[in-house]
Amino acid sequence: MKLSFTTLGCPDWPLDKIIAKAVEYGFDAIDFRGLTGEMDIYKLPEFSEKVHQTLSQITEAGLRVSCFSSSVHLFPDENFEKNMQEITEFSKLCSLFGTRYIRVFGGKISGADRDTAVQKVVGHVSAMAAVAREHGVKILIETHDDWISCMDMRKVMEQVDQKAVGVLWDVHHPYRMVGEQPEDSWNALGKWIDYTHVKDSRTAEGSPDGFQYCLTGEGDIPLKEIYKLLVREGYQGYFTLEWEKKWHPELENPEIAFPQYVQYMRKLASEVTV
Repeated sequence: MKLSFTTLGCPDWPLDKIIAKAVEYGFDAIDFRGLTGEMDIYKLPEFSEKVHQTLSQITEAGLRVSCFSSSVHLFPDENFEKNMQEITEFSKLCSLFGTRYIRVFGGKISGADRDTAVQKVVGHVSAMAAVAREHGVKILIETHDDWISCMDMRKVMEQVDQKAVGVLWDVHHPYRMVGEQPEDSWNALGKWIDYTHVKDSRTAEGSPDGFQYCLTGEGDIPLKEIYKLLVREGYQGYFTLEWEKKWHPELENPEIAFPQYVQYMRKLASEVTV
């Protein structure tokens, strides 16, 4: 089992602390989604003029960068050039860090026709994948926003270069948001799933979303069943904690959530037989 976490969960930690805590808690890798308030981390000294120092720090700590999580939205057309530039910059970082993946969002389609949105997403992600492929990188579309349903995502994946584009399965959203069973998600998308985001929640009346995020294993997302499914199907990728502390400051601090996640997942791995 390979464990990673997104830096969304520790939005105020400097790089040195991120690395030190990753080692202390027993993670294998870091998924960069912002650093000390800057989401486009390639603009920071740590990932520009000091990038080789950063690489050395991470490597010498025995860690890897599992993914660079971008802010790119494939739909609508706004900011396409900016998004292409972001993919270019993250592709360069991937090449340097030996990182295989860049995460992107499908985006919200609002009142647009679904078939039109699918074609736009296919075109945009194909253009981005052409850039990423030059650096040996794969673009991953997350099951997020208006692309949570496995069948909506499948319509995209059937029309792209599947060596250059894959799926990031946020195991929470399809189950919680649209009532999709994990087996159905896997049956539709499994051959394209390269990476996972893991988080837990429980139903909460009165909450704007109808649910509340909670520590791993304390909610009602069927994480054990999802883990067993992935192991049974030969999944070899990371199990990445996405603790959304940046967007939900009321959540437990990373000093609590991060080690608890590692303990839960390692215990799960020791108990599950397929």
